[in-house]
Amino acid sequence: MTRGRSSAGTFRWPAIACVLMAMAFVAIPVPSEAGAATTAMKATIDEVLRIVRDKELKQPAKSDARRHMLETVVAARFDYTEMSRRALGAPWNQLTDQQKHEFVDLFQTLLTNSYADKIETYSGEGVEYLNERIEKEYAEVRTKVLSGKTEIPLDYRLINRSDEWRVYDVVVDNISLVNNYRGQFSKILRASSYEDLVNQLRKKSDKLKVP
Repeated sequence: MTRGRSSAGTFRWPAIACVLMAMAFVAIPVPSEAGAATTAMKATIDEVLRIVRDKELKQPAKSDARRHMLETVVAARFDYTEMSRRALGAPWNQLTDQQKHEFVDLFQTLLTNSYADKIETYSGEGVEYLNERIEKEYAEVRTKVLSGKTEIPLDYRLINRSDEWRVYDVVVDNISLVNNYRGQFSKILRASSYEDLVNQLRKKSDKLKVP
């Protein structure tokens, strides 16, 4: 598996990671003794499964409603603000509240469109629950994706916010989503400016929103 990053301006998480993220969302078997963080992930996965398998929602006329429902369910489990803060790094602390809100919105659009189509079309692949590790307000739910003879680690990192477990990073075969984007964002910030980074995100967001 190639671990190299794409050029900074493309804002890409490795394609295999997007596929595996979608696979994990619809296929993790959770044992009865699983802890609180895994149970929280299971609640999200069950709801995604319900939407994906709903025959009524598979009708072409329902495609927009189906996409919106999936995005809403995922957004309820993912902490996009925390993911954005970690992906941007130190410059986050210099932003105004309005700038932070805009950055989170753009980053969420980027991430959502990276996995939404794959969740909608995924038909099933083996995923095995491994274990859960909790340290204070942080947790890691470890799984592995079984694809043919290949086993690929996929881990969810979560933070507890007001007694609710929220995902702030996804690690596929030791590739962190947050760290991957931080590297790309840092390249742009070093070569240009925060304004240039946001402009590139806006252009990418507008392109993704075009039907």
